[in-house]
Amino acid sequence: MTLDQGTHVKLRQATTATDLDTLRDLILAVGLSHERGAITATFEGSTYWIADLDGRPAGCIGLEHGEGASLIRSATVLPHARRQGLGRALATSALTQATLRGDRAVYLFSSDAGPFWEQFGFTRVPPETVAAALPDTPQVISGEGRGWLKDEVGWMRTLGVPSWPEGA
Repeated sequence: MTLDQGTHVKLRQATTATDLDTLRDLILAVGLSHERGAITATFEGSTYWIADLDGRPAGCIGLEHGEGASLIRSATVLPHARRQGLGRALATSALTQATLRGDRAVYLFSSDAGPFWEQFGFTRVPPETVAAALPDTPQVISGEGRGWLKDEVGWMRTLGVPSWPEGA
């Protein structure tokens, strides 16, 4: 994918321990967490992507998978890489993956990025709705255990499950 003149973006699925370290570095760099040990990113029951901008990690997004739903988490783009379509590419990738897995809905927590997610069809819901839909995901477990969940803003988007022609 090429953005503005000469800028190259590569989205890749995170699969290694080094990729987990990169995810944590990105999360810390934008202030989504201030403590490396508190970041619950894991490959168990989750899928993450890293966006490389001109060969360097500049953003990431993850999906924590539940039963018929997924939770978007750790959606971030470094400040110098914003407003170039990187966030849109990451969000689209995650929504496509959730649709292909057959999820009926996708949820997330965000206190300050509501306008970004609204353009993808997300609507505000109580955080308890998110927790009830995905009680076993690392982010929900962390939020309940650390007490920050009650102060969050929940978001939800219903997905249409692709229908395939008969005999396909």
